[in-house]
Amino acid sequence: MAGSMVYTDSDQVITVFDGALSTRVISHPLRAFALEATFHLDHPMFPTLISRKPPMHFHQHQVEYIQVLEGRLGFEHAGKSWFMVPSEGEFGVRPGVNHRSYPVPAEDPSTSKTLKFLISGEKTSEVFSLDLLFFENWYLYQQKLILNGQNPNIIQVLSTFDAGGSYLSFPDWMPFGRTISVTLGIVVGRWLGGLLGYPPFYPAWSSDWELACRKMKASIFQRRWADTKKL
Repeated sequence: MAGSMVYTDSDQVITVFDGALSTRVISHPLRAFALEATFHLDHPMFPTLISRKPPMHFHQHQVEYIQVLEGRLGFEHAGKSWFMVPSEGEFGVRPGVNHRSYPVPAEDPSTSKTLKFLISGEKTSEVFSLDLLFFENWYLYQQKLILNGQNPNIIQVLSTFDAGGSYLSFPDWMPFGRTISVTLGIVVGRWLGGLLGYPPFYPAWSSDWELACRKMKASIFQRRWADTKKL
């Protein structure tokens, strides 16, 4: 994958958690989006970041690709867990497979100061899909929680994940777990969340608000937030 990335001096860089994480938005001819994320392991906020793992989840329609370039990345996938490292190359997470990735301390803190990895997603015609808008709003929502010492609001999480074509995982042994999870994401995140005032995207967190508005117009429960005058 790394060889297919197109880097330019005008690439957008999103910095969150007071600089502990910087994400570069880069072009990929075959993917819906491509990001290069860099965690600074010696940043004062890094211990706080690793104290919360992201929720286990799956993507409904897209393959998600992950490739570590520097350091090691904690990874759980289909009931197994390991540290992803550069020698593994690119790993593709198929739709419907429970997984999560998260930063971990360096194996040797005296020599390793960064964790850098590429993340991208398969192209899809689905309106609610994994893309840059999802990552922007998810990262910045987490930043808000951490900086204000708050716990996640489950309706907001479900709303944001549903808009990214992603759903929280039930245990693999649970019958019809994926169907229940998708139903929960749509009914609680999209429908109830829309009625109660939980938009999936926020203007201050979205670099492409016009795209966010087009996505929200696809749902009768979310179209009231699709106001391009907020640009």
